[in-house]
Amino acid sequence: MPLALIFAALLYLDQYQQGLLAAEVSALREQARIYAGAIAQTAVQVNNGQPAVSPDQAQPLLYSLTEPTPNAQALIYGTDGTLIANSRVHPGAGGAIVTQPLSAPPPPGFLSRVVGFIYDHLSGSVTGNEDESGLVGSGAGQDPNTLGWQPDARTVLQLTSTNPGQEAAPFVRRDSEGLLLVTVAEPVERSQQVIGTVLLTREASEVDQAVLSVRISILGLFALALALTVIVSFYLSRTIASPITRLADAADRLREGRARAQKLPETITGRNDEIGTLARTLESSAQALWARMDAIEKFAADVSHEIKNPLSSIRSAIETLTRVEDPARASRLLAIINQDVQRLDRLITDISDSSRLDSELSRSRYEIVDMARMLATLAEIHDATRKEGSPFIEVDAQAEGLYVRGSETRLVQVLRNLIGNAISFSPPDAKIYLRGRETGGMIELAVEDEGPGIPDGKLDSIFDRFYSERPQTEQFGSHSGLGLSISRQIVEAHQGRISAENRRDDEGKIVGARFVIRLPKAGD
Repeated sequence: MPLALIFAALLYLDQYQQGLLAAEVSALREQARIYAGAIAQTAVQVNNGQPAVSPDQAQPLLYSLTEPTPNAQALIYGTDGTLIANSRVHPGAGGAIVTQPLSAPPPPGFLSRVVGFIYDHLSGSVTGNEDESGLVGSGAGQDPNTLGWQPDARTVLQLTSTNPGQEAAPFVRRDSEGLLLVTVAEPVERSQQVIGTVLLTREASEVDQAVLSVRISILGLFALALALTVIVSFYLSRTIASPITRLADAADRLREGRARAQKLPETITGRNDEIGTLARTLESSAQALWARMDAIEKFAADVSHEIKNPLSSIRSAIETLTRVEDPARASRLLAIINQDVQRLDRLITDISDSSRLDSELSRSRYEIVDMARMLATLAEIHDATRKEGSPFIEVDAQAEGLYVRGSETRLVQVLRNLIGNAISFSPPDAKIYLRGRETGGMIELAVEDEGPGIPDGKLDSIFDRFYSERPQTEQFGSHSGLGLSISRQIVEAHQGRISAENRRDDEGKIVGARFVIRLPKAGD
């Protein structure tokens, strides 16, 4: 668009040239009127009762009038087209007649001709007109006569054959050397009668020079803009188009599964602009995708392993059952099969819940959840359903301000899971503490028990899938080992963290376990 605007400005220089020519014609016409008035007052003779221009008086007067004007020539014609006076002819020494040549400026130089040629062809290709001589007036484009500058007598009569009071059209053309010439004709009137015509011609090199200067400026600006456009285009190609193409290739390799071991060049990821941000985002997305695929593969392998155990037990029990005749042993084998079926059903249920958890959380509509009210409600439910010998639950949480944004159902699932684990490991009539507080823009929740605690080397492993560290009094297979893993998955989906630690007394002895949940506080 900038180049197109500059090109349009180059084409519309005609208007600028027309304005300069109009000013030149106006000034020249005013000068011709002065000449005509002077001739009508001082160089008129009467022949047969009719006024006429006197050649003897008009010649020196015309010479004196035009002498201060360089590059100009004035002619006086009679009403019949006869040449009466020429400003370039005057008496010399001894009465001889001398013709003074015109001191015309040198013809246009090479640069002017080249620029004019380029402009004329560009303008002609767009406007369909390559003739610039008809910018002002009539008679344009005609060849000059033998006088060099002036039109012939027939043309003079045409220029002055207008209605009384109406200005004759100027005569604008170029000579064989390419010089721009402007001619105007003004009638010589005496007693409201036209007795002759003053024809004034002047070379308008100033117009060409002004137009040439503007043309060169516009062409130079066009060349500069073109060069800058090429440079900027090359720069953008190297800094934007090429990196984006490489990113597209990397994304294509990622789609085909061939980009796992490949990384984007440091020259792209190290950039501090939008391309670098896009590259780093694409690379981190690819790493997250591969990590998710690895997790899915590991999860599939763990599921396969965990399902094989009860299936192998069921198969062994069925094979043994076909060969056992003792009813008591057969009953025990059927009980084992029933336990394994229940274990398998629980395992499949938890696996299904874990596998669809991410998609459910992504579709869930998060709301403001009052965690203080949730802790109190869970304690009330436990007290209402508590069996004899089960632990007691105490709530130690601030009544206001424990608000988080999330899925209430899933957060309840996390706390119930932690409370269930605490009940499993707590001795009879022990206490479980539910604590809640606000710290540093985070809501911190804790579930504490008075059980045996967690082995120091297992504080992180207990959150792995299918990890199970159960009390000896608990029936085998009653848990799938996915509870804490699902809890961590839910908490991390809420932009939080969950961790485990041991409670110790003053002597450093383990007196229980503590699970801590940290969630971002909900904004106002």
